[in-house]
Amino acid sequence: MKRLMLLAVVLLTLIAVPAAMAADAMKIGYVDLQKALNMSAAGKAAKEKMKAKFKDYDTDVQKKQEELKKLKDDLEKQAMLLSAEARAAKERDYQQKVKDYQRLTKDIQEELQQTDADFTRKILEEIFKVVQQIGKQDGYTLILEKTESSILFASDGIDMTDRVIQAFDKQSAGK
Repeated sequence: MKRLMLLAVVLLTLIAVPAAMAADAMKIGYVDLQKALNMSAAGKAAKEKMKAKFKDYDTDVQKKQEELKKLKDDLEKQAMLLSAEARAAKERDYQQKVKDYQRLTKDIQEELQQTDADFTRKILEEIFKVVQQIGKQDGYTLILEKTESSILFASDGIDMTDRVIQAFDKQSAGK
């Protein structure tokens, strides 16, 4: 019985010691990619470019809206004075311009979404490279992405986001 007990203690020790050593050697961190995107210099620059592009398009859209409003007002004012054929022709012209306006706004929206996606993808690729460099340099075993659905709790001590942003900004400035 004593032998069995001693054997069990030795086996537990042999199992527990390497597991404890492996746990101590494990280095884990996480990065909030959304914060890195929004707070990095490249992310801020991309936001500014998107705002400028939106503003340019918004000016065009406002101009088209004013034209449509003027056409509609003219059509309503002249409706009683025009013949049925002339009124129908003006209404068709107005409806065509409305369709053109809708197509324009849809195209602008799609282009803005595509441009935003391109900026985001490019920046994320560079951030991933920085995270991998830091992970290799500092001997991390695992680096996770912080999202609301994947990390329920993590100590602020393993949050690498600010460090990644600084390294990314430094790397981007050198380009």
